[in-house]
Amino acid sequence: MAKKRNTVIILLIIAALIALVPLFTLKGAEFGGSDDAGSKAISQITGTDYQPWFTPVMETWIGGELPGEIESLLFCVQTGIGVGILAFFLGRFVERTKIENERKQTNQTNQSPSL
Repeated sequence: MAKKRNTVIILLIIAALIALVPLFTLKGAEFGGSDDAGSKAISQITGTDYQPWFTPVMETWIGGELPGEIESLLFCVQTGIGVGILAFFLGRFVERTKIENERKQTNQTNQSPSL
């Protein structure tokens, strides 16, 4: 029991360090989207203005670029759906293990010889 507790404490400390170290080491860093970084890199390499091959589907539907709040909302909804699916299957695996353990225990008690 103490070994599991120590492992959990060590993992929590590592997780906290992963979250906090970049805050102090990356002062003044800009975090941008990959779409902007990609088009800037292409324009630097080719020396011309980058023109995308197609426009995103949502932009053609609404006739312009999505506001940042809507993009964040859609990203959060996508994340929530993914987490829900992951939690569902993890819960199923845990319950399956519990049921199998209960069956093993009932089989062992039924097979034990009575005196």
